[in-house]
Amino acid sequence: MAVDSRTLGWMTRALGHEMTAVQQYLAQSVLARLWGDAALAAELRQEALEELDHAALLMEQLILHGVAPSAGSLPPARLGRGAAELQAHDAQLEASAVHLYADALRHAQRVRDGESAALFARLLDEESQHLQRVQQTEGATHG
Repeated sequence: MAVDSRTLGWMTRALGHEMTAVQQYLAQSVLARLWGDAALAAELRQEALEELDHAALLMEQLILHGVAPSAGSLPPARLGRGAAELQAHDAQLEASAVHLYADALRHAQRVRDGESAALFARLLDEESQHLQRVQQTEGATHG
């Protein structure tokens, strides 16, 4: 079954977002390690790996549909001067992912693409969980 070209566009856009997240979390992990905060560094590295898994899912779907994956140009990683600033940037990144996947899911449902809708729903759920985790950590840092 051929996939709607706009759905492939959503997948490509999502791949770019996931690769941006990998870069940001990995850079922040390195920064936290340089600060001497091994626990934060490990937590951020784990987030990078989760985002990398999301990117792999999207790449697989793109390849299955005959599209060479491309994340395009990635924006610079958003760093900070402390854990609270990193978490604020990460909350913005995760909120953006939630909006992206909600829009992509609505599109896939509208064009009756159940397979893509299932993928976007899964990623929406996982990114929503990431956002809640970041917000809870952010609240604990500011509280």
